[in-house]
Amino acid sequence: MTTAAAATSSKSLNKKELKKFQDLLDEKRKAVLERAREMLSIENMSLDTNDLPDEMDLASSEYLQSFEFRLRGREKSLLSKLDLALKKIEDGTFGICEICDDPIGKKRLEARPETTLCIKCKEDQEREERTMG
Repeated sequence: MTTAAAATSSKSLNKKELKKFQDLLDEKRKAVLERAREMLSIENMSLDTNDLPDEMDLASSEYLQSFEFRLRGREKSLLSKLDLALKKIEDGTFGICEICDDPIGKKRLEARPETTLCIKCKEDQEREERTMG
């Protein structure tokens, strides 16, 4: 990040606002970790074919287990993004778009404090993903 971008960051977000975002990110992080703990404590994460009377029940149970594993992957990804945002607060780069170095709008940060892109760059990225995929 350029020195100008760091200066812009400090002008666009004051210490009180940064503290608010840090608290919000900490809360989201704790919630993700708590959900992960709850998911791990669920005893039915392993399939016992003796408990399932027919193939339909087994298929349904396998589907639910697969769905829970996908959710875990998303939670892990979110946790990484939250950790990165907290690190950016510490090093003074929070709220700066990783692509264009412009400040990310406060409304966007309030909605998704873990974001790394301004709305314009995010829209461009999504448009490119739709075109490629």
